[in-house]
Amino acid sequence: MAFIKTVEYASFTKAAEKLSYSQSGISRMINDLEKEWKVNLLERGRAGVRLTSDGLKLLPYAKNVCNEYQKLQIQVDELNGLQSGLIRIGTLSSIATHWIPNIIKEFKKDYPNIDYELLFGEYTEIEEWILDGRVDCGFIKLPTHPDLETIFLEKDKLLAILPENHPLTHYDRIPISELCKDPFMLLEKGVKSEVSEIFEQFNLKPNVQFTIYDDYAIMSMVESGLGISILPQLILKRIPYRIVIKELDAPAYRNIGLALRDKESASLAVKRFIDYLKFR
Repeated sequence: MAFIKTVEYASFTKAAEKLSYSQSGISRMINDLEKEWKVNLLERGRAGVRLTSDGLKLLPYAKNVCNEYQKLQIQVDELNGLQSGLIRIGTLSSIATHWIPNIIKEFKKDYPNIDYELLFGEYTEIEEWILDGRVDCGFIKLPTHPDLETIFLEKDKLLAILPENHPLTHYDRIPISELCKDPFMLLEKGVKSEVSEIFEQFNLKPNVQFTIYDDYAIMSMVESGLGISILPQLILKRIPYRIVIKELDAPAYRNIGLALRDKESASLAVKRFIDYLKFR
């Protein structure tokens, strides 16, 4: 695991933080592996660490060992009646902010000894993490990869956001065409965004001057009067920014769901976690 995490983060320090070890401890473990296997796994340099050709060949087998260990640990946890365990979740920032705290709060009342690992990413990353076994489940936009099993959770409305005193604030519902006239900030999540699809539906092209990967950065820039945007309703709850939120004249949504490789083969902890999604 030390080897895998060091490769994943390209850093002994970050791997040590993730695994709750000292940097020297992680380095020593990998040195021990290299001595035992009689190969050099990593190249060390000022820019961090990277795989050698031998390390590249051995990495998939190391991952398989860790995945099998995880399966073993799942069986042990189930025999112990969820007295311990780990749930690894891929999530979007909006869901981590507004749903996951409530879900985990209720879950911990019944299963206080379960631990959690949250990985923040965009739609495509989370899909890949689930398929690779990096996380047990993930919150994503539906539809998703055909090899994943999904549970639909909610239709999340997409809303226009404007600076205060913007001319469009007098609309109750803003026509899509009106959003093409100002500098537009496009929230990009690794694939063609649902916002782009709205404009394509009406054969319109927004004046995209900013492509941004963070919801909160968009809100801050809109507040500063640098442009306008469309964001999901979920992320617009309890925000500190002075912006105006308006509905669109043609309602649009993103479908949010939970995805996993196979519900039947999921760990008991994940199966129980699914039961608590109602507390979101």
